[in-house]
Amino acid sequence: MAVLEHLEPKRVMHFFEEMCAIPHGSGNTKAISDWCVAFAKERGLEYHQDEHDNVILVKEATPGYEGAVPVILQGHLDMVCQKEADCDKDMATQGLDLEADGEYVWAKGTTLGSDDGIAVAMALALLDASDIPHPRLEAVFTAGEEIGMVGAMAIDVSPLQGRRLINIDSDTEGIFTVSCAGGNLTHCRLPLTRAPFDGQGLCVTVRGLRGGHSGVEIHKGRGNANMLLGRVLRSVAAAADLRLYAANGGLKDNAIPVEASAWVAVSDAAAAQAAAEEMAAVLKNELRATDPDVEVRTEPWTPQGQPADQVSTRRAMCLLSCAPNGVQVMSADIEGLVQTSLNLGILKTEGDVLKASFCIRSSVESQKEMLVDRLTALMEQLGGTAEATGDYPGWAYDPDSALRKLMVEVFREQYGREPKVEAIHAGVECGLFAGKMPGLDCVSIGPDLLEIHTPRERMSISSVQRMWAFLMEVLRRSNE
Repeated sequence: MAVLEHLEPKRVMHFFEEMCAIPHGSGNTKAISDWCVAFAKERGLEYHQDEHDNVILVKEATPGYEGAVPVILQGHLDMVCQKEADCDKDMATQGLDLEADGEYVWAKGTTLGSDDGIAVAMALALLDASDIPHPRLEAVFTAGEEIGMVGAMAIDVSPLQGRRLINIDSDTEGIFTVSCAGGNLTHCRLPLTRAPFDGQGLCVTVRGLRGGHSGVEIHKGRGNANMLLGRVLRSVAAAADLRLYAANGGLKDNAIPVEASAWVAVSDAAAAQAAAEEMAAVLKNELRATDPDVEVRTEPWTPQGQPADQVSTRRAMCLLSCAPNGVQVMSADIEGLVQTSLNLGILKTEGDVLKASFCIRSSVESQKEMLVDRLTALMEQLGGTAEATGDYPGWAYDPDSALRKLMVEVFREQYGREPKVEAIHAGVECGLFAGKMPGLDCVSIGPDLLEIHTPRERMSISSVQRMWAFLMEVLRRSNE
């Protein structure tokens, strides 16, 4: 029995639930892409699919709208896969376990993927409908958005006739996003020289953090498990001679990591344990408002092979302690807007290399380049390297946007208040599409989605209902 079948809007919830039954984490989107193509084939719609799993579906205008400007509906297919520590679901092969009450939809033990499954569901519901007037609709579903917007970078936009794009990838109802930061992923590599060391094995873990989206929530001061692990290791190393075997933390570049662990050998396990406990109290105090459940755990383990030597261990701790992280500059033009930031999202040891991946964001191109240069300079001093990949442009504000003016007017009439029109620090695919399609008029909207990219993610049912009514009215008036 479908969990959401009793919820309105029925077609939207139907397609959302179908999507949730198909695993579609970043890098695992072929099945969901094929599902979209099958949808188009069943309805005789024009479709385009590429080797990156991007999909474009086209439905011609309804009678009376043939002369209206075509509208692009855009979202992404992939989701961030996170789960609770005691959840045994394999999110690469198993669908989500949906639950709902009168207010929210969520997935048991895992992320929900409403970012951005709700965009796909709304677009498919529109393409499926026979009673909703609209201009030519071009639904564009990209893959790999959560890992650097790689699908949007690669997609061929030549099939698109529209120059008005509604991106449904925002997570707060009533906010119209009209500009965003550019960014990149900067990958740091630190070689580890290994040597014998006679010590006791300990696994040191920082966990219990709230995490969140590294663009939307970077300003909230939440702890980064990878960076906090560096502090803990330095504290332990001050109490006992320490050598690093490996360190791992975080799963996504654009998610603030909630847990990180290091496997070390120490000369004095009791002293190391005491130092870790002291650091746990320090972090508990520092993060009492943002991450009240933070904890530091130490557990014995049996070392295998050789650890990094003293020099490599110190360099690794320096990287995890001294690398810039978090908010770097606030905008002087837009109050409350983060201008420049970075997030150490993934820490991973592969063989004799410690890898640290940073998601860099800035609405000022030169400051984005500055952070890459800072990381490069740090890695040069530590004997490593830094390389920026997946660079994408920002999205400039258009003061004359006809689409924005129409959407503001409809919102004002339906909600009885003004929407909030803002720029954001998080990356939005509108920037890449605007770069590919000169003159593109974009607005990003979405229903209320709470705590995205975490297992606590929830989607507001009433908000989806209002946004659906809003979207239908915008399309209905698109021929005026």
